[in-house]
Amino acid sequence: MSVTIRTSQNVSVAYEPASVGDRILAAMLDYLVIFGWALLVFGIPARLNLAPGTFYIIVAVFPVALYDLLSEWFLNGRSIGKIAMGTRVVMLDGSQPGLGAYLIRWLLRMIESVAFLGGIVPIITVAVNGKGQRLGDIAAGTTVVKLKPPVSLDDVLIRPLPENYVLQFPDVRMLSDRDMSIIRQALHQGDGLVIERTADKIKQVTGIQTDLTDRVFLETVISDYQFITIQ
Repeated sequence: MSVTIRTSQNVSVAYEPASVGDRILAAMLDYLVIFGWALLVFGIPARLNLAPGTFYIIVAVFPVALYDLLSEWFLNGRSIGKIAMGTRVVMLDGSQPGLGAYLIRWLLRMIESVAFLGGIVPIITVAVNGKGQRLGDIAAGTTVVKLKPPVSLDDVLIRPLPENYVLQFPDVRMLSDRDMSIIRQALHQGDGLVIERTADKIKQVTGIQTDLTDRVFLETVISDYQFITIQ
Protein backbone atom coordinates (compact mmCIF):
# COMPACT_ATOMS: atom_id res chain seq x y z
CA MET A 1 0.00 0.00 0.00
CA SER A 2 1.42 3.37 -1.01
CA VAL A 3 1.42 6.58 0.99
CA THR A 4 0.19 9.58 -0.98
CA ILE A 5 1.89 12.84 -0.11
CA ARG A 6 0.88 16.22 -1.50
CA THR A 7 3.85 18.37 -2.52
CA SER A 8 4.11 22.15 -2.21
CA GLN A 9 3.08 22.34 -5.89
CA ASN A 10 -0.26 20.70 -4.93
CA VAL A 11 0.67 17.49 -6.75
CA SER A 12 0.02 14.12 -5.10
CA VAL A 13 2.98 11.74 -5.22
CA ALA A 14 2.81 8.13 -4.05
CA TYR A 15 5.66 6.62 -2.05
CA GLU A 16 6.01 3.07 -0.82
CA PRO A 17 6.29 2.85 2.97
CA ALA A 18 9.55 1.37 4.14
CA SER A 19 9.05 -2.31 4.90
CA VAL A 20 9.63 -3.84 8.31
CA GLY A 21 12.82 -5.36 6.91
CA ASP A 22 14.05 -1.98 5.66
CA ARG A 23 13.47 -0.41 9.05
CA ILE A 24 15.08 -3.27 10.96
CA LEU A 25 18.17 -3.21 8.74
CA ALA A 26 18.42 0.58 9.03
CA ALA A 27 18.18 0.29 12.83
CA MET A 28 20.88 -2.41 12.87
CA LEU A 29 23.20 -0.18 10.85
CA ASP A 30 22.53 2.68 13.26
CA TYR A 31 23.36 0.36 16.18
CA LEU A 32 26.65 -0.47 14.45
CA VAL A 33 27.41 3.25 14.23
CA ILE A 34 26.63 3.64 17.93
CA PHE A 35 28.72 0.58 18.77
CA GLY A 36 31.62 1.98 16.77
CA TRP A 37 31.35 5.25 18.66
CA ALA A 38 31.40 3.37 21.99
CA LEU A 39 34.54 1.48 20.96
CA LEU A 40 36.17 4.76 20.01
CA VAL A 41 35.55 6.50 23.31
CA PHE A 42 36.26 3.56 25.62
CA GLY A 43 40.03 3.90 25.34
CA ILE A 44 40.20 7.69 25.60
CA PRO A 45 39.65 8.43 29.34
CA ALA A 46 42.80 6.66 30.50
CA ARG A 47 44.92 8.41 27.91
CA LEU A 48 43.57 11.87 28.81
CA ASN A 49 43.36 11.24 32.57
CA LEU A 50 39.69 12.20 32.62
CA ALA A 51 37.23 11.26 35.31
CA PRO A 52 35.27 8.30 33.86
CA GLY A 53 31.91 9.49 35.14
CA THR A 54 32.03 12.95 33.59
CA PHE A 55 33.65 11.70 30.42
CA TYR A 56 31.16 8.95 29.71
CA ILE A 57 28.13 11.12 30.41
CA ILE A 58 29.27 13.95 28.14
CA VAL A 59 31.17 12.16 25.40
CA ALA A 60 29.63 8.69 25.31
CA VAL A 61 26.13 8.59 26.78
CA PHE A 62 24.88 11.97 25.55
CA PRO A 63 25.59 11.44 21.80
CA VAL A 64 24.29 7.85 21.94
CA ALA A 65 21.05 8.88 23.66
CA LEU A 66 20.41 11.70 21.18
CA TYR A 67 21.66 9.89 18.06
CA ASP A 68 18.25 9.30 16.48
CA LEU A 69 16.94 12.79 17.23
CA LEU A 70 20.04 14.66 16.08
CA SER A 71 20.63 12.59 12.95
CA GLU A 72 17.04 12.95 11.72
CA TRP A 73 17.04 16.68 12.52
CA PHE A 74 20.35 17.49 10.84
CA LEU A 75 20.14 14.92 8.01
CA ASN A 76 16.65 15.88 6.85
CA GLY A 77 14.72 12.91 8.20
CA ARG A 78 17.49 10.36 7.81
CA SER A 79 20.08 8.58 9.87
CA ILE A 80 23.16 6.72 8.71
CA GLY A 81 21.09 3.55 8.54
CA LYS A 82 18.24 5.24 6.66
CA ILE A 83 20.67 6.73 4.16
CA ALA A 84 22.13 3.28 3.52
CA MET A 85 18.67 1.75 3.09
CA GLY A 86 17.33 4.62 0.97
CA THR A 87 14.57 5.59 3.41
CA ARG A 88 13.46 8.85 4.96
CA VAL A 89 11.03 10.27 7.52
CA VAL A 90 8.25 12.36 5.97
CA MET A 91 5.06 14.04 7.19
CA LEU A 92 1.83 12.48 5.97
CA ASP A 93 0.54 15.90 4.89
CA GLY A 94 3.56 16.46 2.67
CA SER A 95 5.19 19.16 4.79
CA GLN A 96 8.74 19.04 6.08
CA PRO A 97 8.99 17.38 9.52
CA GLY A 98 9.97 19.86 12.18
CA LEU A 99 11.91 19.48 15.39
CA GLY A 100 8.67 18.80 17.27
CA ALA A 101 7.85 15.79 15.08
CA TYR A 102 11.37 14.40 15.39
CA LEU A 103 11.23 14.94 19.16
CA ILE A 104 7.96 13.01 19.48
CA ARG A 105 9.36 10.13 17.40
CA TRP A 106 12.52 10.08 19.56
CA LEU A 107 10.70 10.12 22.88
CA LEU A 108 8.27 7.38 21.90
CA ARG A 109 11.07 5.31 20.36
CA MET A 110 12.77 5.25 23.75
CA ILE A 111 9.51 4.28 25.47
CA GLU A 112 8.74 1.61 22.86
CA SER A 113 12.19 0.08 23.11
CA VAL A 114 12.21 -0.07 26.90
CA ALA A 115 8.58 -0.87 27.64
CA PHE A 116 7.66 -3.20 24.79
CA LEU A 117 10.09 -6.13 24.92
CA GLY A 118 12.91 -4.51 23.01
CA GLY A 119 10.84 -3.42 20.02
CA ILE A 120 8.37 -6.25 19.40
CA VAL A 121 5.30 -4.02 19.52
CA PRO A 122 6.78 -1.34 17.17
CA ILE A 123 7.57 -4.07 14.64
CA ILE A 124 4.03 -5.40 14.83
CA THR A 125 2.60 -1.88 14.59
CA VAL A 126 4.58 -1.12 11.43
CA ALA A 127 3.58 -4.46 9.91
CA VAL A 128 -0.16 -4.05 10.47
CA ASN A 129 -0.43 -0.29 9.98
CA GLY A 130 -1.38 0.52 6.41
CA LYS A 131 1.01 3.47 6.28
CA GLY A 132 4.08 1.83 7.80
CA GLN A 133 3.87 3.74 11.07
CA ARG A 134 5.05 2.77 14.53
CA LEU A 135 3.51 4.43 17.59
CA GLY A 136 5.94 7.34 17.40
CA ASP A 137 5.03 7.95 13.76
CA ILE A 138 1.31 7.85 14.53
CA ALA A 139 1.74 10.42 17.32
CA ALA A 140 3.98 12.68 15.21
CA GLY A 141 1.98 12.36 11.98
CA THR A 142 4.99 10.91 10.15
CA THR A 143 5.99 7.76 8.37
CA VAL A 144 9.14 6.32 6.82
CA VAL A 145 9.10 5.90 3.06
CA LYS A 146 11.32 4.11 0.60
CA LEU A 147 12.92 6.63 -1.72
CA LYS A 148 12.80 5.72 -5.38
CA PRO A 149 16.07 4.81 -7.09
CA PRO A 150 17.63 7.26 -9.56
CA VAL A 151 15.55 7.43 -12.70
CA SER A 152 16.89 6.31 -16.04
CA LEU A 153 16.72 8.12 -19.37
CA ASP A 154 13.55 6.24 -20.22
CA ASP A 155 12.02 7.15 -16.86
CA VAL A 156 12.56 10.88 -17.27
CA LEU A 157 11.37 10.79 -20.88
CA ILE A 158 14.41 12.53 -22.33
CA ARG A 159 14.71 11.52 -25.95
CA PRO A 160 16.76 12.92 -28.82
CA LEU A 161 14.73 15.62 -30.56
CA PRO A 162 14.52 15.69 -34.35
CA GLU A 163 16.54 18.38 -36.11
CA ASN A 164 13.35 19.96 -37.46
CA TYR A 165 11.65 20.01 -34.05
CA VAL A 166 9.10 22.85 -33.76
CA LEU A 167 8.55 24.51 -30.40
CA GLN A 168 4.85 24.29 -29.48
CA PHE A 169 4.66 26.06 -26.12
CA PRO A 170 7.17 28.93 -25.78
CA ASP A 171 5.78 29.73 -22.33
CA VAL A 172 7.53 26.67 -20.90
CA ARG A 173 10.38 29.16 -20.33
CA MET A 174 8.49 30.08 -17.17
CA LEU A 175 9.13 26.63 -15.72
CA SER A 176 12.16 25.35 -13.83
CA ASP A 177 14.18 22.17 -13.63
CA ARG A 178 12.27 21.36 -10.45
CA ASP A 179 8.98 21.65 -12.35
CA MET A 180 10.34 19.26 -14.96
CA SER A 181 11.27 16.79 -12.25
CA ILE A 182 7.71 16.86 -10.89
CA ILE A 183 6.27 16.36 -14.38
CA ARG A 184 8.58 13.43 -15.08
CA GLN A 185 7.75 11.83 -11.76
CA ALA A 186 4.02 12.17 -12.45
CA LEU A 187 4.41 10.58 -15.88
CA HIS A 188 6.61 7.83 -14.50
CA GLN A 189 4.05 7.07 -11.79
CA GLY A 190 1.35 6.75 -14.44
CA ASP A 191 -1.62 7.59 -12.21
CA GLY A 192 -4.29 9.35 -14.26
CA LEU A 193 -5.39 11.68 -11.45
CA VAL A 194 -1.82 12.73 -10.67
CA ILE A 195 -1.16 13.41 -14.36
CA GLU A 196 -4.36 15.47 -14.61
CA ARG A 197 -3.51 17.56 -11.54
CA THR A 198 0.04 18.10 -12.75
CA ALA A 199 -1.16 19.20 -16.20
CA ASP A 200 -3.70 21.58 -14.63
CA LYS A 201 -0.99 23.10 -12.43
CA ILE A 202 1.37 23.61 -15.38
CA LYS A 203 -1.42 25.25 -17.40
CA GLN A 204 -2.23 27.51 -14.46
CA VAL A 205 1.38 28.61 -14.04
CA THR A 206 2.12 29.16 -17.74
CA GLY A 207 -1.30 30.20 -19.01
CA ILE A 208 -1.07 27.59 -21.78
CA GLN A 209 -4.34 26.44 -23.33
CA THR A 210 -4.44 23.29 -25.43
CA ASP A 211 -6.71 20.47 -26.54
CA LEU A 212 -3.97 17.86 -26.10
CA THR A 213 -4.59 15.09 -23.62
CA ASP A 214 -2.91 15.61 -20.24
CA ARG A 215 -0.22 13.00 -20.87
CA VAL A 216 0.61 14.23 -24.37
CA PHE A 217 0.61 17.81 -23.09
CA LEU A 218 3.11 17.01 -20.32
CA GLU A 219 5.34 15.05 -22.69
CA THR A 220 5.28 18.00 -25.09
CA VAL A 221 6.14 20.41 -22.27
CA ILE A 222 9.19 18.27 -21.45
CA SER A 223 10.29 18.19 -25.09
CA ASP A 224 9.80 21.96 -25.46
CA TYR A 225 11.74 22.64 -22.26
CA GLN A 226 14.54 20.37 -23.46
CA PHE A 227 14.55 22.14 -26.83
CA ILE A 228 14.76 25.59 -25.18
CA THR A 229 17.44 24.70 -22.66
CA ILE A 230 19.82 23.15 -25.21
CA GLN A 231 19.68 26.10 -27.59
